[in-house]
Amino acid sequence: MISFNYETDFNSDNEKEFSDWISNTIEEENCKEGEINYIFCSDQYLHKINLEFLNHDTFTDIISFDYSAGKELHGDIYISVDRVAENAKEFNVKFEDELARVMIHGILHYCGYKDKTKEDKNQMRSKEDHYLSKRS
Repeated sequence: MISFNYETDFNSDNEKEFSDWISNTIEEENCKEGEINYIFCSDQYLHKINLEFLNHDTFTDIISFDYSAGKELHGDIYISVDRVAENAKEFNVKFEDELARVMIHGILHYCGYKDKTKEDKNQMRSKEDHYLSKRS
């Protein structure tokens, strides 16, 4: 089950579309959908989590906590809508497209993809692009 939670004024009008797309991605990755919570928040909210849990004093667009059990995906994915908006401007893309990229990025981590090395980052970007092309 995919749920959407809001700790900011932002609200998605496309929860069903996002949920169906994410479910299809999980299935295509041969994983099972467990309980996945998206929490949309501000820069300040996510910065506090970054400091408290990861000891990183930086702003970021996403932090995911993975509670998966094998191929059954479970977790909490925190997304800063402020950071997504900034990134969308910087990369000259629509806000919703950048939001979708960040949302699927968290799921791909749960599926086992990493992004620490250049090779891993390239594979992650390729997977993101693949699934972004499947959004309706």
